[in-house]
Amino acid sequence: MPVQTLKWQDNALVLLDQTRLPEEVLYETCSDVETVAQAIEILMVRGAPAIGLAAAYGVVIGAQEAIDCAPAEFRRRVEASIDRLARTRPTAVNLFWALDQMRALLSTHPDSGNQTIRDAFLATADRLFEEDRRICRQMGRNGAELLRDGSQVITHCNAGGLATADYGTALGVIYAAQEAGKNVAVFADETRPLLQGSRLTAWELMQNGVDVKVICDNMAASVLRSETIDCCIVGADRIARNGDVANKIGTYGLAILAREHGVPFYVAAPVSTLDISLASGEEIPIEERDPAEIRAGMGKVTAPDDVPVYNPAFDITPNELVTAIISEKGVVHAPFEPTLCTWVET
Repeated sequence: MPVQTLKWQDNALVLLDQTRLPEEVLYETCSDVETVAQAIEILMVRGAPAIGLAAAYGVVIGAQEAIDCAPAEFRRRVEASIDRLARTRPTAVNLFWALDQMRALLSTHPDSGNQTIRDAFLATADRLFEEDRRICRQMGRNGAELLRDGSQVITHCNAGGLATADYGTALGVIYAAQEAGKNVAVFADETRPLLQGSRLTAWELMQNGVDVKVICDNMAASVLRSETIDCCIVGADRIARNGDVANKIGTYGLAILAREHGVPFYVAAPVSTLDISLASGEEIPIEERDPAEIRAGMGKVTAPDDVPVYNPAFDITPNELVTAIISEKGVVHAPFEPTLCTWVET
């Protein structure tokens, strides 16, 4: 990818500040746990896989901060760092998947010194980073087989390299198709209220030479009706055992429109996004964000200061609206549950 989303450099986590895009490309250095946590909360880093990776490196930073403490205090402070990072965003399961691996590592080193544990944390975070790059590439190749040369695709929010370590999930399918010699054009929903589609997806696709047009969210129905759309492809923040999908608010509406117009609706997500402990999407916690994001989105006042606001960051798309789920393990059509469980268990 032309721009790195996150990197470990000089014992600190360096993040591309996605709140500044597309106006400027600016990196911020996070050298303490609280800075990492706040970067996740304010969406400086966002996208389920990238959130998980940032949190993993945040645990390394927590260990560095406590490196000179007595062993018991070191472990207590590391646990506190994990707990703080876990409170940042409730919906994306990759966050908890990564933190659970760090917590487990702490328990498997009961007699190790502080430095040894810190180094093990860093090795784990680096492994997760490299695995994400490999997984996204394989997922992209799997999904690219669903696209023909000349395809037109609608996507929602940003599920590209900006949301992962390198290549993306939904957009990874586009990139892989392009690398296979297929021409693919994308309609990017703007994705209200924070405009991840227009600010991030359009910018990222243009950086990679992909034909893209931005549309307002309420234009998707008209585009599906008037254009030859081959499919919708989105990412996911959590997928329940039955194939219900939590993704950026507005995904559910797009899925309904796709069904109405006979257009396949694909979800691209790594196996780490599957949460088979949850029977359905009804059990997925939905983050509600600051009303100011709607009253004064992007700094412009667009509603009365005191008007009540409902601002869920995600919605649930029922499995019956999902044509297929694409992961690094392959492509699965309904019924989803048997294959999703097998993917996680293997």
